[in-house]
Amino acid sequence: MSGSRLSIVAGAASGLLFGAGLLLSGMASPANVLGFLDLSQPWNPMLLWVMSGALSITLPGFWLMRRRGRPFAAASFAAPASAQVDRRLLAGAALFGVGWGIGGYCPGPALAGAALADPTALLLLASMLVGAWLADRLHSRA
Repeated sequence: MSGSRLSIVAGAASGLLFGAGLLLSGMASPANVLGFLDLSQPWNPMLLWVMSGALSITLPGFWLMRRRGRPFAAASFAAPASAQVDRRLLAGAALFGVGWGIGGYCPGPALAGAALADPTALLLLASMLVGAWLADRLHSRA
């Protein structure tokens, strides 16, 4: 299999595995996420356990990839062009956090919910696409 096809297959498999993990862990449900983020109601630690489990797999994987010197399914690592923390990055992070806290969805669970035809997830996904398009338009004018 060529490198490009391998990258596509690896990406698709990773996405499907991630989505299945979100559904299996209950993290595709905004109620579970908001139960962790909203301190005005009884606290639900489920997100903490899911994140801990994810990190216990991810950190050794990153260590292995760095030691190997290159990813399994690509010729090289893809790194951001800039590591600078600026106003745009902080504003985007703040918008992401506020949106996640209000809606209980971030992009991964929104895609999983949309795949299950959840109307709220579909609306959120459409809103994210419109927001990304608007951000691109504003950025190209600047």
